[in-house]
Amino acid sequence: MIAWALTLFTVATLFAADERQLALVLKAQSDFDRVELSATPQVQEASACVQSQAGLLPVTAPEELALIHYRKGYCTLVGATSSNDQSGYLAAAAEFDQAVESWPLRFRNGGKKRPPEPLSSGLQVLASIARLRAGMDDRAMERAQREISAAVQAAACVSTVMPPDFCREVLATGRQWLGWMALRAGNLDLAATEFSGFAAAGWPAWVAGRKAFDSGNYAGTVVQYTQAMQIWKPIWQAPGPAFLKGLGPRPDLILALTERGGAELLAGETKSAIATLDEAIKADPADARALFLRGRARELGGQKEQALGDYNLASRTAFANARDLASGEAHLYRGIMLYRRRDFVRAEEEFSSALNFEIPAAIRSDAIAWRRLAAVAGGACVTAREYLAPSLAAASPYFPKEEARAMLASCSADGTPNSVTRDSAK
Repeated sequence: MIAWALTLFTVATLFAADERQLALVLKAQSDFDRVELSATPQVQEASACVQSQAGLLPVTAPEELALIHYRKGYCTLVGATSSNDQSGYLAAAAEFDQAVESWPLRFRNGGKKRPPEPLSSGLQVLASIARLRAGMDDRAMERAQREISAAVQAAACVSTVMPPDFCREVLATGRQWLGWMALRAGNLDLAATEFSGFAAAGWPAWVAGRKAFDSGNYAGTVVQYTQAMQIWKPIWQAPGPAFLKGLGPRPDLILALTERGGAELLAGETKSAIATLDEAIKADPADARALFLRGRARELGGQKEQALGDYNLASRTAFANARDLASGEAHLYRGIMLYRRRDFVRAEEEFSSALNFEIPAAIRSDAIAWRRLAAVAGGACVTAREYLAPSLAAASPYFPKEEARAMLASCSADGTPNSVTRDSAK
């Protein structure tokens, strides 16, 4: 809370000059305290606070502008968080930026005998978080990473504008965002460093799971992902976390289910994988990848017809989600379905079509390997030696590499398929 000594000084100064201005000061202070002291402030309270700070700004002395802009930004951010309003996030960031710009004015006349203070690092981090909430494109994240890193490295939390304890909490939230951005970029070591000390947020366990996945330890991945999700669910499911905790990076619980289901199928836990992916699909029926992974789990579990149904549904769902029906992912899933039906020619055509559209790198690698596998299954053993084998290293763990190696081994030395070549594709 803002030091009452500062407010009383302002009140005493204004009392003799203008009782109306005094009323504005008291109302603005009261409205802000109501929002600040509430663990789950209401939208109406935040809106009233924003309005009272806005009404006070025109009559505020330059020395106190940083304080009022901070309070207005804080209440605007609370309102935006409650309603998930992107324009509100941008408005909050603008207020925090103005607080930063107004900071030197606090000491232009000796700061009314108050010693100069370094700029509160929390202001800079709050502005960056608000902008991240408004939109997470690459440019926004680059700016946020730069600004938050600078604020955390030169941390200053001694301020009469932002309470020091709250400032330190904001900086800790900023560090979590740095970890999240490193995780998104695939820099797992940096993510682990930034998330260190935040076990209660669940992110360290998720990063450990990602590392286990990359090393091929899928059982370990399941353990770590499960631990992270057990932490996340009570925090992020309705009614959601308190304001400050809610400013941190929000996990995608549906994506987490899909990723855990994928790790379970790779660990050989096909029944658990199907159950987990069922939950993910129930939460988001438009999740084509979850449908594909469930199909893969069913295939590995011996449920061939159900697997074909999931591959077909994954393809149709991906097409439905695509713009102008242009989906490399959809063609990939359709190709897998046709391959499992032993229609190798049409399957190869679908895999080729998948590569003609924009497609994530991991899926592209799988599409290449599937196309070459379909060619070999169709009898082109020369393709096996020259193209299929090199493509296996880049393919994801979800590609049937052992099946492909068996097919490679079945090709005779002169490049013609043995009888088991086509049988291995059954």
